[in-house]
Amino acid sequence: MKAQAHPFQALRLATLRKYDILDTPREGDFDDIVELASEICGVPISVVNLIDKDRQWFKAEVGIGARETPLETSICSHIILESDFVEIEDTHLDPRTADNELCMAEDGLRYYAGALLKAENGMPIGTLCVLDTKPNKLTDFQRRALSVLARRVMRELELRRALKDQSVLRDEMDHRVKNSLQTISSFVRIYQGQLKKNADPKEVLDAVARRVEAVSALHEALHNALDSGHLQLDEFLERITGYLKDAAPPNVEVRFSASPMEVPANMAASIAVIISEFVANSIKHGFPDGRPGLVTIELMELPGELHIVCFDNGVGSETAEPVVQKPRSSGLGTRLVGSAASQIGASLIRTSKSDGYRLELTVPMAEDAGVTAG
Repeated sequence: MKAQAHPFQALRLATLRKYDILDTPREGDFDDIVELASEICGVPISVVNLIDKDRQWFKAEVGIGARETPLETSICSHIILESDFVEIEDTHLDPRTADNELCMAEDGLRYYAGALLKAENGMPIGTLCVLDTKPNKLTDFQRRALSVLARRVMRELELRRALKDQSVLRDEMDHRVKNSLQTISSFVRIYQGQLKKNADPKEVLDAVARRVEAVSALHEALHNALDSGHLQLDEFLERITGYLKDAAPPNVEVRFSASPMEVPANMAASIAVIISEFVANSIKHGFPDGRPGLVTIELMELPGELHIVCFDNGVGSETAEPVVQKPRSSGLGTRLVGSAASQIGASLIRTSKSDGYRLELTVPMAEDAGVTAG
């Protein structure tokens, strides 16, 4: 029988995709693991199996000769709903597999054992499994060995993701510092003009100092968010938008509203990066020639997800019809926003039309993933 979808399927799939492993070429590191698992367990088939939305995809395999199969015939799609280790000694006698076409044939799959591949947030993304064409039973040593190898697969995936995140983080910091310096520079030029109009020098210098302090505080808040476990998202983003308000030119107003909630710090930091980029680009592109405008950020907690909407009433597309996925930020800015969304498994929708620009961010959440009402 076909397995039911995981109860937190959206979060599970988002977690799988953050590893960027699907449809990648075969690699020796993973091939060695399945070969060792097959040898230790004394079976002809072993697979690093990742459960996608409509298929199971094999990062590594021995004894299969394919890279993916339909989800309808997947034994592992049942296993990700259960415990960390599952063994089916005879598939003909188990209701989950008795009618599976891969098991029903005379030379079909008669034995299965699988250890979950579980991400840091607790979501199962697949299994390291072994299979045989005859009934079987592993020893305690073989079960432990298979579980150890499954953890080794996850460590490899986590290491690769961490290295990628470090590269993106370096680009992000460079980009953030550059934007901050450009912001400060633009304000200095504005206030130079005020000095030429015989404005009070002390008042002008104080205004510049406030802008520098606001930018510095924004950087500090984003860094501090990564140093602790959880934080109050509404309060954190209230501070972030406060800094953005201080750094905004007089013609642009920034508004923020949110219901109280606590989230993991890394999630809050990623959301802050996205909001900061949106506001910075709205100010830069949305209100030319000093035209007045409004940038609004709204955060709502919905069943199973967080929903953040950022929009402005500035210059959008030339047509009145909405244009989806037309970011007006720089190439790197767009990449940073996409990376920040990917790190928390979020989806992004960008819409531009004649009366402004809009960004919607949806973050899937499980009840046990750390979000609590404030």
